[in-house]
Amino acid sequence: MSKERVYHNRYVSDGLHPYVYRAMIGLVVWYALSAWAGFGGGSYANYLLVVMTGFLIISVALPAIAGRLWLRHHHREPATASNFEDWIAGEFDTGEGRMDAKTALIEILLPLAAVAFGMTGFAIVTRLGGG
Repeated sequence: MSKERVYHNRYVSDGLHPYVYRAMIGLVVWYALSAWAGFGGGSYANYLLVVMTGFLIISVALPAIAGRLWLRHHHREPATASNFEDWIAGEFDTGEGRMDAKTALIEILLPLAAVAFGMTGFAIVTRLGGG
């Protein structure tokens, strides 16, 4: 006998809610600002930070452009929840199986948040240490 919980009438999505994309972009911006705040100031350091910021912009812009093109040329209506509460209470289809949307949200945002907050920590230590 299976002990899995079976939920009925739960929203199932194979796409992320727009708020999740905004959170991802926000964490990337946080990372870039923390890097600039902690390590900006020297001419070579600024050059490397400009290159790093360019890579971050490209890593955000390319998926955004690809998503816009896909939506423009895709003929079915995108299945998105009308509000975030419906999306987060539902399930997320990963292609290998379904999982709670809350779990998917954590697994998507946790690495980005760890990097952004870690860079903030490095920036604080660098500025307080005088380095």
